[in-house]
Amino acid sequence: MSQPLVPNLFDACYALTAAIMGLVAQLVLLIAAAIPPLAGLAATLTSEPVVASVTWLIVMTIMLLWVAVFNLLTVMWIERKLYSRLQDRYGIMLSIWSLPFWPFNRRGRATHMGTGYLQNIADGLKLLQKENLTPATADSPMFHIAPVLIAASTLMIFVALPWSSGFYVADLSMSLLFILAAFSLAPFGILIAGWSANNKYTLVGGMRAAAQLMAYEIPLILSVVAVIFVTGTFNVFEIVAQQEQPLLTLGPITIPSWYILSPLILALVVFAVAMVAEMERIPFDIPEAEAELVEGWTTEYSGMRFGLVFAFKWLRMIAGAALITILFLGGWSGPVFVTVYAGSVAIPIVPEEAWFLLKVWLLCALFIWISWSVPRVRIDQILQIGWKRLIPLALLAIIVAAGAIAAGW
Repeated sequence: MSQPLVPNLFDACYALTAAIMGLVAQLVLLIAAAIPPLAGLAATLTSEPVVASVTWLIVMTIMLLWVAVFNLLTVMWIERKLYSRLQDRYGIMLSIWSLPFWPFNRRGRATHMGTGYLQNIADGLKLLQKENLTPATADSPMFHIAPVLIAASTLMIFVALPWSSGFYVADLSMSLLFILAAFSLAPFGILIAGWSANNKYTLVGGMRAAAQLMAYEIPLILSVVAVIFVTGTFNVFEIVAQQEQPLLTLGPITIPSWYILSPLILALVVFAVAMVAEMERIPFDIPEAEAELVEGWTTEYSGMRFGLVFAFKWLRMIAGAALITILFLGGWSGPVFVTVYAGSVAIPIVPEEAWFLLKVWLLCALFIWISWSVPRVRIDQILQIGWKRLIPLALLAIIVAAGAIAAGW
């Protein structure tokens, strides 16, 4: 099988931190020859609690940069370029060649065809410069707490969400339950944001969001129950490991048993539809519904708070795509293995992180394509789909999974 670029993120960071702290301690000892009270500082710097604490800070920083910077900017770029092409236009084109100084300026060039990747950075800097306004009639503490609650609940998801067998923050025995619980916290922030602004549009948007998310949380969790029936575990690493078992062998080529190729495909359909509703994307974006509610529950937010809310909407889409990848698409394992010298390796031989990113980005592109290709449905239709269609299908998925287990699958 393919191997991760990072065998173990914490161990690698711990070794690096211990080495750096050792060098700093040696420097402190040299200085302590002239200033004796500093001698005790060297032992403190190399102690286990200090090294472990600094290591956790480094791990969290790396994960934050990986998820909230690289992946966020990439998915935003994919969305803006993809829906531009769907509308038969180029879309964003700001790139390094757009910078106004040599050697990057485009003076004298007939056309400008940049990739547009820097546009999202420019938009973020623009939002940073805008004023954060608070409505005079708003409940100020709750109005300011709501974006923080949404952001915190989203970041909690990535604490237990691995990107490979070695690239993760924490390996929790109940990691799947933790992720689902973190997903369910955001509706509280949305409802608080809609209510605290004291605006009829935000209030209606918040109430719609609460009703929609309540209707789709149940089929979302029921579809996960079908997976748990088959795997018998809440640990996402064990779920991925079970999908790496061989399903079909054709000579030297082995196809792994991803759950998309199993009776759990019905659970996948229910989970994917419910996850799109959790992301509040078209056709389930009724809490925003620009034609009816201006910007829905985000109407009164401005400046970086507005940017923060929208950034974490994209992060929730990344988290949803990553969770689908882990539960049904084999996680970070490749789609085909080949036996070479009695060992199994992935084809092509690429790192686990690359496989995982490829699946996540393709799922995000699928969500974006759906969002810009179908019309919005009414609030009553959304609730009917959730309560009257998806819940029975999720229960059927559980029955199918139980039947497959009873049949010896």
